[in-house]
Amino acid sequence: MSTTISQTPEPERVVRPARLIQNEATTEIPVHLLFRDDIDPVAVPLTPTVVGRRRGTGEQPRVRQGLPGQVRPRPAPEVDPDLVERPARVLPGVAGVLAGTCGLAGCVLTSWWAGVLPKAVLAAAGLPESPGAGLGPALWAAYTGAGALGLFGFGGLARGRTGRAWVLGLFGRYRGTVRRTGLMWVNPLVLRRRVDVRLRHWRSEPMPAVDANGVALRVVVLVAWRVKDTARAMLGIEDHEQYLRECVEAALSRVLSRLPADVPPAALVKDATLRNTDAVSESLTRLVAAETAPVGLEVFSAQPTRIEYAPEVAAVMQRRRIAALDAQHRDTVLSSVVDSVEDTVTRLTTRGLVELDDYERKALVKDLTVAFCTGRREGSP
Repeated sequence: MSTTISQTPEPERVVRPARLIQNEATTEIPVHLLFRDDIDPVAVPLTPTVVGRRRGTGEQPRVRQGLPGQVRPRPAPEVDPDLVERPARVLPGVAGVLAGTCGLAGCVLTSWWAGVLPKAVLAAAGLPESPGAGLGPALWAAYTGAGALGLFGFGGLARGRTGRAWVLGLFGRYRGTVRRTGLMWVNPLVLRRRVDVRLRHWRSEPMPAVDANGVALRVVVLVAWRVKDTARAMLGIEDHEQYLRECVEAALSRVLSRLPADVPPAALVKDATLRNTDAVSESLTRLVAAETAPVGLEVFSAQPTRIEYAPEVAAVMQRRRIAALDAQHRDTVLSSVVDSVEDTVTRLTTRGLVELDDYERKALVKDLTVAFCTGRREGSP
């Protein structure tokens, strides 16, 4: 009697592909952790803060900063609404010349009538001999009137130039602004203050500032501006040039304190730095123009021409920047070498060119890594 023993076939084992690089590690997750019965709610922040970290420099993570365009101008200072530029009343220069000539002629005729002119002057002028009435009260009055007319006529002559204006004031009150050119007659009793209304460029000295990380900076700003309202610029403030300088310094500190001077190349937002000169110039111009408009100044552009670290921190920031670039370069080279080694080993194994065990695979990976690193080091400048 023969007994047949049936053998149950063993289940096939799943063959995992060999790892290309033997130093990689995997961690098994217990199955019971995937099906937890806990019903306790988990608090998850809805808007996490995005931070960036410099690799290889040991710096703390920093919060992403906003663009400088988000800086809003503050409320403008209040200025006397009645202090607005208006044209002054002036006469053509011909009127002053005629008045002065008439006054001079009156003085000469009065002197001739009084007989005080020398005979040589009479002969040169072709005048007859004077009656010689003498200097009486009437002649003194004529002298006074003619002399006052001559002084008033010639003393009020003024010459207007292109790009210049006169701010007139009488007994402490604003009487108007003269923007005319050429010869004109202005009341000689008024106080004249000349103002340059041409387009001007002002280059500041290195101004101290700090960035969003508190790093000390030195900034040079170029401002294109002009005097638009002469009354407010000359009478509304004590010194409009000093006011412009202080407004630029205040706006510069507001704009630069919102952005870092530099970020690592691996940062998420590369435009939100002080290297974005277009955005920084636009924000700075808007702030300075809003501050200076109420006092009669018009600012066309305010742009930083040079942003550099302060002397006391320049050396430290230079070393930090070099360390960040070196770390980035090392990371790039290492990633490239690992990809190249993995691609080479995969092609050799897949195409059946070589059959390697674990020991030979490790040796090949080691040799290829050394060869690729040496070749990149020799080929780098």
